[in-house]
Amino acid sequence: MRVICTAGHVDHGKSTLVEALTGIHPDRLKEEREREMTIDLGFAWLTLPDGESVGIVDVPGHRDFIENMLAGVGGVDAALLVIAADEGVMPQTQEHLAILDLLQVPAGVVALTKADLAEDEEWLALVAEEVSIALEGTTMGAAPIVPVSATKGEGLSEVLAALSECLAQRPQRPDLGQSRLPVDRVFTIAGFGTVVTGTLVDGSLNVGDELAIMPEDKRARIRGLQTHKTKLETAQPGSRVAVNLTGIDKSEVIRGQVLAKPGMLKASKLVDVHFRHLGESHGTRPLKHDAEIKFFVGAAEVMGRVRGLSHRALPPGEEGWLQLSLYEPIAVAKGDRFILRRPSPPATIGGGIVVEPRPSRRHKLNDPKVLARLETLAQGTPGEILLQALSSRGVEAFSAAVQRAGLDDADARHAIEELAEVGTLLSLKGEVSTLHPGSKTLVMSRADWNEFISRATSLLKAYHNDQPLRPGMSREELKSRLAYQTKTFNLLIARALEEGQFVAGRATVRMPAHQVKFTAKQEQQVETLLAEFACQPYNTPSRKDVIASVGEDVLAALLEQERLVAVAPQVLLAGETHESMVARIRTELADGKSLTVAQVRDLFGTTRKYALAMMEHLDTVGVTVRRGDERVLTR
Repeated sequence: MRVICTAGHVDHGKSTLVEALTGIHPDRLKEEREREMTIDLGFAWLTLPDGESVGIVDVPGHRDFIENMLAGVGGVDAALLVIAADEGVMPQTQEHLAILDLLQVPAGVVALTKADLAEDEEWLALVAEEVSIALEGTTMGAAPIVPVSATKGEGLSEVLAALSECLAQRPQRPDLGQSRLPVDRVFTIAGFGTVVTGTLVDGSLNVGDELAIMPEDKRARIRGLQTHKTKLETAQPGSRVAVNLTGIDKSEVIRGQVLAKPGMLKASKLVDVHFRHLGESHGTRPLKHDAEIKFFVGAAEVMGRVRGLSHRALPPGEEGWLQLSLYEPIAVAKGDRFILRRPSPPATIGGGIVVEPRPSRRHKLNDPKVLARLETLAQGTPGEILLQALSSRGVEAFSAAVQRAGLDDADARHAIEELAEVGTLLSLKGEVSTLHPGSKTLVMSRADWNEFISRATSLLKAYHNDQPLRPGMSREELKSRLAYQTKTFNLLIARALEEGQFVAGRATVRMPAHQVKFTAKQEQQVETLLAEFACQPYNTPSRKDVIASVGEDVLAALLEQERLVAVAPQVLLAGETHESMVARIRTELADGKSLTVAQVRDLFGTTRKYALAMMEHLDTVGVTVRRGDERVLTR
């Protein structure tokens, strides 16, 4: 599930277009409806032509509410840039476009709204050309431009098709196991308590999970999850999520805080960043050391001051290293995108990427060691480089991954420490902390592990749906469909079983919630069959007769439930009969005694066929061992 945001100048029809596309008016505040202007974030959702459900964050376009806009554009997959055909590119269009580019929103679609108000086709073409020029050199440079009239319903299907094609070219967000949800809205629901919403990044959330509310590190637990008013047990990364929290009051949570797994994030008032200063066309001036700024990241907004590391005054249009000294602590992660704004007069001055979220100290201007370290961090830590090397292989021996990543022994050890702490590397045998550079232990990234679980879950759920009477999918079939080698598959399944992701049968794997349920007719057939087995416990119907009576699927379920036991391909016994026979035979063989097949036949008043099948079965499962014509207990 993906999320897109709107962007564009005030009164260019963003909310009207969203309502036309979704049937949901995103303006939730009375004042917004009265002023016909989006003041705060609005939310809606739609289903694209390819069936994908997509969340929409509608942002305000008025310059007075640009900072509310910034709380909604972090972590989105694409943008719907709205430009009115009767006005063209306007000041907030330019600022929103610059923000999308600074945040590296990867793609988008331009909706040329109010196309019905354009003078003629030639005018539309001129406006489209103006828009194309404005998009050049930005992440929206290849965005299609689609004329649309929301009020007349013209061009809506074309906008949806363009959004569908745009998102189809973007990969789904991987589950890195580092769940974070920047909070952009907080409210209460009677009978349920505190609810927060946001766009989930870097990992999934599950009902029952404990969460830390950062930067204060308050604790709460997930009582419920919803996406687009649909209840979930698990929320996937990249989706709009409403989280019902227990153990915390609404007054203790505000916009800008981050929900995260405990211990994953730490708060800091210092952040080292790489910064791109907007050019003079945006009205910027040199960014001086100690200048006061507003720092926007995720849904958070914090005041602070700039410490120049590579420039004492960074000119417009230039890039450089900064250390931000914030007035309040904030919880961010390496790689987070941010925006800086000038407090007065308010204006966006640039943005960039967090390189060191918790520097240990204040840095000096033009310190060669500091700048060199930041350059190295920008390229990636040893752990990040190792995970990148693993991403193309899935599962690999640790030593091979280290070699392909080009890490020496010292860097490999740093990678082990780093990845063991954050949990983004998994060892399929033992703990990550026990690895060493030459280890042959198979490892994989947390993202690839989550992908394995997701694929296996989809296969098993589909199998249960198609074969409701089967206890589970055979391990061999699951291995074949997942296309893993036997050793790797066995290690993966063993870990998944240990975590409780799946449940193992005798030779099958199933989802924990799956249960075989007979219809009323089938239950009646089973009762009749088992009554027949009880009537003649040592001379039971053959497998062929049982299949004719209840069918293969019901028989498979009875065998898995051990209500029947196959002691030979064609010889079946009731579970209780089998258990009592084993106990009786053990007693007869106690103290070193022995039994022949003929004696077993006479013991139970059965035929040689059943006695021989039973003893060969006990030989196979290791209860007895054959010595000539006799059986004795195994030692």
